[in-house]
This record gives sequence, C-alpha cells and structure tokens, in this order.
Amino acid sequence: MAGRINDEDLETVRQRARIEDIVGATVALRNAGGGALTGLCPFHDEKTPSFRVTPSRGFYYCFGCGKGGDVISFVQELNNVSFTEAVQFLADKVGIQLRLSEDGPRQAPGGRMRILEANKFAAEYFSEQLHTQDGLVGRQFLAGRGFDQNSAARFGIGYAPQDGKALGRHLKGRGFTDDELVRAGLIRANGWDFFQGRLLWPIRDSGASVLGFGARRLSDTDRMPAKYINTPETPVYKKSNVLYGLDLARSAIGKKNQAVVVEGYTDVMAAHLSGVDTAVASCGTAFGEEHAKLIARLMGTDALGGEVIFTFDGDAAGQNAALKVFSLDSAFISQTYVAVEPSGLDPCDLRLQQGEAAVRELVARRVPLYRFVMRNAIDQFDLDRADGRLGALRAVAPLVSSVRDVSLLGEYARELSGMIGVDIDQVRQAVKVASHRGPKPTPDKVRRTFDGPPLPEPPDEDAPPEDDETPVVTEGLPMPDARDRSLDAERNVLKVMMQAPESFLPGWNGVSAEDFRHPAYRMLFATASEVARSSEWVRSVREAATDPTVDQLAIALSVEPLLREATPRYAQEYAAKVQMLRLIYQINELKGRLQRTNPVEHPEDHRRMFAKLIDLERRRAELQHLVSGPSDGP
Repeated sequence: MAGRINDEDLETVRQRARIEDIVGATVALRNAGGGALTGLCPFHDEKTPSFRVTPSRGFYYCFGCGKGGDVISFVQELNNVSFTEAVQFLADKVGIQLRLSEDGPRQAPGGRMRILEANKFAAEYFSEQLHTQDGLVGRQFLAGRGFDQNSAARFGIGYAPQDGKALGRHLKGRGFTDDELVRAGLIRANGWDFFQGRLLWPIRDSGASVLGFGARRLSDTDRMPAKYINTPETPVYKKSNVLYGLDLARSAIGKKNQAVVVEGYTDVMAAHLSGVDTAVASCGTAFGEEHAKLIARLMGTDALGGEVIFTFDGDAAGQNAALKVFSLDSAFISQTYVAVEPSGLDPCDLRLQQGEAAVRELVARRVPLYRFVMRNAIDQFDLDRADGRLGALRAVAPLVSSVRDVSLLGEYARELSGMIGVDIDQVRQAVKVASHRGPKPTPDKVRRTFDGPPLPEPPDEDAPPEDDETPVVTEGLPMPDARDRSLDAERNVLKVMMQAPESFLPGWNGVSAEDFRHPAYRMLFATASEVARSSEWVRSVREAATDPTVDQLAIALSVEPLLREATPRYAQEYAAKVQMLRLIYQINELKGRLQRTNPVEHPEDHRRMFAKLIDLERRRAELQHLVSGPSDGP
C-alpha cells in the first residue's frame, strides 16, 4: 500500500472498527460497570486486571503500565506496525476499501501487513491444491487419521505442490515481490518455495490472521528429513508467541475458563471434532511462558478459577514434558492439570480407535499437575526400603512446598504420606524445611534427586513484584500517582472534563491552570482549555498535547470511572473543590505573613493584608457552599 489515506476513509475505519471487538480478540474483557470493560493487559505481565476499555469513547488504558490510546494505536502497539499498516489491518477487518493519495509515505516492501496479506493468499492457494491430483497424497493422509473433506475445510488444511516454485509464481502474479515473500518465509532466497510436497496447517492468531504454516512430511522422497517443519521466524510469526487452533478456541477458552494443550496439529483437530473446543497446541517449540500468558489473557479476570489441562504420553518423554511445564507453573494464573491416556494414545489416535467420547473422557479424567509430577518422582524409588522412602520424600517435598494454593498443602501432605508410606508429621516437617530452602525446583533439580539425596539448593533470589503499582513515568512530565489523595480534586475535575465537558459552564466554572499543583494536571487543563469542544473531544485534546505524559493522561482520565454520574452539579462541585484548595493555601500563607507583620510598625501593609484575607475567606465560603450546599438540580 502506498500513499496517504483519505481522511474520510480513516474516520470510517475509526467508527466501524469497534475497540471492544478488536481488543476482545486478544483479551478476555469483562463488564466493569459504567459502560467500561476490563481485562489483563496484553502489554505487560499482571495477575489482577488493570487494563480498561471504554467502548463509548473508543479508548483503552492500562493503569499498570500506562499504555493507552484508540483502536488504531492498540493494533500498532500489539503488532508493532506503523500507523498506516494498522489502519489497513482494521480496514480489512471491517470491509473498507481505502482510497489513497500519492503524496504520503510509501510502505516498505515486506511490511507486516504485506506479509499477512501474502500468508492469506498462500493459505487459500494451498487449500485449493489439496483437492488437485497432486494433493491426493495429502487427502489420503488425512483420511487415514479419520479426517474427511469437511474437516480439512474447517481447519483450512492445504497442500504445497512438489513443483517447488508454484507458490512463488502464484503470489508474484498477485503483485508480491521476491523480497516480500522471502521475509514472509514463503520462499527461500534462492527462489524455491519453502514448503514442497507437504500437508499444511495455517497457524492463525486469535483474530484469524494467518501468521505462518506448519507442514507435515508425506513422502520418503522429501529432501527435508524432519517430520514437521514450520514457517521460519518472521515479523509476524514467532513460535514462542503463537498457538495452533487459537482462532477456533479463543471464544470457548474465555467462556469455559479452560484451555486444553495438546501436542500436535492433528490432536487439535481431533479434540475440536470431539467437542473439546478449547484445545490448542504449540508450534515447533515446547510450551513456554509466553504461551501461558497468552492463555491467561484470553481467560481474563476469571483466570484464577480457570484450568489449563495438558495431554502427555505416559512414557519418559511425557514425564519430562510434564516436568518442563511444572517448572513454568508460576507463570500460570489458573490451576494446571495433566490428562494421560493409560494406553499411551494421543487424542488423534484415541479418537480414531475408540471414538470421540474417549477424547472427552480423557480430558475429564485430568489430575493436578503437582500430583502427576509427585507420582512420577516417587516411582523412581524403591519404597520397600527405608532409604528409598527417605529419598522419595526428599525429592517430592520441594514440589509440595511450591503448591501455589496454600489451602491444598495439608491435603497434599496427607496424600504424599499415603503414597510413600511415612508418617504425616515427617512429611509436614520435610515440606516445611523445603519451603525455606529456595525457589521451586527446576526439572533438572527434580531429576537429580531421583538418583540420590538432593543436592544443596542455591540461595533464594529476590523475587520481582507481582504487579508494579508504582506511578508510571513517561518521557516528559512525571505521571501523577492516581493514589495520591492530596490530588484527588485535581484528578476528578479533569476526569469530568475529559468524559463530560458539556457538564461545565463556559470558562470551565472558573477553574484556571493555576488551580493545579501537579505539572501534568496543570498542562492537561491548559491544553484542554484551548481546544474547542466537539464530538471528538478527547482526540482533539490529544492532538493538541505537546507532552507524551499529557497525551496518555488524557486517555487515562477518559476511561477511569467517575465517582458518580457526570452532571452540571458534579462538575460544579469539583471545580469548586480544586479552586478552594488553592484558596486555602493562599489563606494559610497570608495568615502567616500577617502574624509576622507588626500592625504598629507597618499599619498600611497589615491593613491591606487583612482586607485581602477577609476577601479570600468570603470567596472560600462561597466555594464551600458550592461544594457542600444543597443541589439546585442536575
């Protein structure tokens, strides 16, 4: 895309791209009252929601990290794209054809939006190729695993021709350059298609944009020995940040407060076709911390009561996978579980051999991750020997001590006592000792304890705070602390200004910039007072702001809830409060000067100051009446 976006089209995009829909594709939003929505911030780690969206005003703001803006800036921040790319993305979402002029900046080849567009056309092409004669081998593979044509269409499965350059020719025929296709990971630098003769699964984000592909080997003649290969890292595809099936599972994860993590693409298909519509899988890498955060955001404010269920094989590889997930457990807000099929079948084979009900039953038989890891650790020891029981206790006590829900500690201790065959008091003492010895054991530490007495633990490290509640500081003026009670009147009068400027009389009910002590509040008022009131009031204030803190403060105060409905009486009350606080400061200062002035030696000065004090006290009484006097209507 080249050129400057037509202003009318830009405004149409802003109107049609509802911020609650765009943000809601990434973050599970819950009703916060007053027409606002809240959820876990996608821009920083947090366990309690501080991210707020106000659909009526079209803004979001995070009171934890200080990031905020409108629907366009959200897409820019989330996807690390330019303003133009973000507008194009939203225009595609809402079906608007943008008109462009030739006097604007041109988008660089291989930009993020061009890569997403190329991926979209590639996915359509691969899907068509699955139904050709060349794609018969792919259809046979799917049929052998119990997936028919409708299943292939539901998951967008495709086939990459063996030709080797077919995709490149197709996409270059649609106007894409070699450089763009190389950056997208669709062709190699030498011109050959990245995927050849393989079955492909499109990997989409929660908004259904195609980020990349996963490809399965189908023939022994394939020169790539790996059974599965994935799109290489690109500006849009980061394997540590994507989950296959997320586009299909996003809504169900939020509604059911559950996510089922399986190990492969066909397992995701089998789970969804069996009614487990919360299933997802990592792509070309082990499940990691970023994946856990992604799931937590989709669960939102209910994540604490949610559950993340992992399916593992019952063999050594499955045990090691469980240990790796256990080492990440602190990254989860929800409780973690493991579902293991005793026969060792994965969900795809389980559906094929025993039917869809068996897949649903597998998930229903889940056990807590802690218990699964404990059982596997204990099985490494001979419990018929005293030293074996002691070794098992020493190996598992650190696991029990790290249980996040302390209310479960007693039950787990009793369970461990029965599993090992030692006295409950001995277990409690071992757990108590382990809780003071350092951080949760890593998989390597747990495995070392299987071979003998546990090794000494390293000293505990300082843990970072769970949520940063310190005031956010941007480049420019310092951001005021919302918890500073001495600045409540200043903050509240500005909140009413941002959210309901029509509540004020002309001249802002007598408020002036000098009534504000905090420099950011003062500058926001000064900026706003120079802007004409309009339907796009907050946006106009932001555009007039010359300081980044003032810009973000305007957003924050436009979404922060008011104490009650904004009426002329409410605006009058806080306008009077902020003026009265300044007046009180002047009165106290004047009283001090009067006390230091001798009326005999300086009668004129004393008389003048005394008259001014009387005038200030009269004005304070008037303001006090406006603050606490009887209401004269809304």
